[in-house]
Amino acid sequence: MFRLLIAGALAYVTYRLTRQMIDDVPDTVDPLLLPPSQHDREALRRQSAAMGVDPQR
Repeated sequence: MFRLLIAGALAYVTYRLTRQMIDDVPDTVDPLLLPPSQHDREALRRQSAAMGVDPQR
């Protein structure tokens, strides 16, 4: 029972620290946008060809 209480307290503290770190990030930070992978482009071409449409990219 005591171990369960300790585990719950540790999980709660970890949650609160994580929330605090997330809240401290300023709103002006842009997310890192990664270029689309080559696999996604090939999948789009196959999908568009299957539908009989040229890809718009």
